[in-house]
Amino acid sequence: MAIVAGVRFRRAGKIYYFAPGSLELHKGDKVVVETSRGIEFGEVIVAPHEEPDDKIVQPLKEVMRLATDEDINHAADNKRKEIEALDICLQKIHKRELEMKLIDCEYTFDNSKILFYFTADGRIDFRDLVKDLASVFHTRIELRQVGVRDETKILGGLGSCGRELCCHSYLADFVPVSIKMAKEQNLSLNPVKISGVCGRLMCCLKNEEEVYEELNRKLPSVGDPVETPDSLRGSVISVNILKQLVKVVVDLPNDEKEVREYPVSDIRFQSRRKNRGKEKEKEKDRDKEKEKDREKEAEPKESRERGRSRNRGRKSESRGNNGSGADSSPDEMDMKEIRRDVQMEFL
Repeated sequence: MAIVAGVRFRRAGKIYYFAPGSLELHKGDKVVVETSRGIEFGEVIVAPHEEPDDKIVQPLKEVMRLATDEDINHAADNKRKEIEALDICLQKIHKRELEMKLIDCEYTFDNSKILFYFTADGRIDFRDLVKDLASVFHTRIELRQVGVRDETKILGGLGSCGRELCCHSYLADFVPVSIKMAKEQNLSLNPVKISGVCGRLMCCLKNEEEVYEELNRKLPSVGDPVETPDSLRGSVISVNILKQLVKVVVDLPNDEKEVREYPVSDIRFQSRRKNRGKEKEKEKDRDKEKEKDREKEAEPKESRERGRSRNRGRKSESRGNNGSGADSSPDEMDMKEIRRDVQMEFL
């Protein structure tokens, strides 16, 4: 266990751990730290606390100092410089006619490097652009190509819910999102409705996934046969996941059908979801058994091949020792060379 403080360098960015050392740090304090990119200016997001060693990236560096008024003013000056650098880089891109979209610019705190973020459809040869920028700013230049999700995270915007984008406001890392999550939440599979500003599946689909999975376990699937509290039998036509209600087409005694709605706790059913889970487990067990059988079948073949290779080696050795038209052994070759040397010296 080690005492660390969480520091963030940009809004909704990743949190990095640093040792507070002898400093008394509190959430919201501005600090100056040393990173792999150089000296950086950041904000304490997580107050000093104990963290397991396996969650800490080594080597753990200490916070250099609490930010002074001079440091805060210098960081504000860098923000103004970034706007100017962005305009200059855009002019250079248009001059070189490069097919790239410039997104953002970032100065390191010690002004030792300027980073430019851009998107492009393919790979871009920006070596000449780097030379042009280096001649203007007289410092190290780094261009980084990012994806559409990172572009949206940097630029920000409003989602279809009317609120600020999750990735720009609080999400430090992107979570994997799949179409299965939309199906689990009974959402429309229209790409326009479940896609975010970036064109990918919305990150917020992950937020309530665990709750929907738990609620769906208690519900039957559409088409499952059920028995109602009225001692009637029928099949499910729709479910309300949040209200835990089930609509059932029941068979009446006079050979008629009627749609009725029941709480899931009042009906009896055998869910296909559980059966599907059991079937998947059985399939996995079968696949494991098949792999074991294949390995057992492969073992005798490998042993046979090894035996054959050994026999071939023995035969070749016996042929070499008999000397029947075979190549001479290394010892015989050395003796021949020695005889030749002696004959040359004698002559």
